[in-house]
Amino acid sequence: MADIVRSYGRGADQMRPVTLTRAIMKNATGSCLAEFGDTRVLCTATIEEGVPAWRKGQRAGWVTAEYAMLPAPTGRRTPREQRGRKGRSMEIERLIGRSLRTVVDLYKLGEVTVTCDCDVIQADGGTRTASVTGAWVALHDALAAWVAEGKLKKLPLTGQVAAVSMGMVDEQLLLDLDYPEDSHAQVDMNLVGTADGRIVEVQGTGEKVAFNRAQMDALLDMGQAGIAQLIKKQQEVTGYGA
Repeated sequence: MADIVRSYGRGADQMRPVTLTRAIMKNATGSCLAEFGDTRVLCTATIEEGVPAWRKGQRAGWVTAEYAMLPAPTGRRTPREQRGRKGRSMEIERLIGRSLRTVVDLYKLGEVTVTCDCDVIQADGGTRTASVTGAWVALHDALAAWVAEGKLKKLPLTGQVAAVSMGMVDEQLLLDLDYPEDSHAQVDMNLVGTADGRIVEVQGTGEKVAFNRAQMDALLDMGQAGIAQLIKKQQEVTGYGA
């Protein structure tokens, strides 16, 4: 079995270069450009008074997300998505929302809604994981801005959350798959985790072959090591938890 030649000359357990750039949007309360190699996702966070109708009267806020691919993030144009005609995007934005809510005290947030928009401007694999990781930074900055303005007494975050992809390609276990790897992976997996090592969500599929428990455990170990690196990146740019 020959070793796979990976982008950026990295090893099987190494991630692509990751950059998290804050305050990328002038008018957004919080924003972050998340770059995982050639994958680039623009994440913004907006806070609005009020909550969904089903949430009213509970004295708690809500954190939600929207995800979309812009028309030219890949080699060919993708038609703009219309609301209600989403499928994959809806599944991803629900993942992002669930992930962020695990690290927010919704009762300390108060009756406001935070919407994190994740727009893919260039796709080369791992757009959902870059979205979760960058959206946390945008969320942090939006909440910190409201604290600075006196609209919140304290930051209602309870921790950090990030996400990374793993997979098996040509029988080799790899971390942070780019598109060429992801497109012919035998096993495709995504992991969302917190700064203290807990798991929020695991998405794993045998695309071409079944995988065993030992392989799954090895992929999870690899993914948690990657998440630890991403958590550190978040800390470096925000100062949170450092």
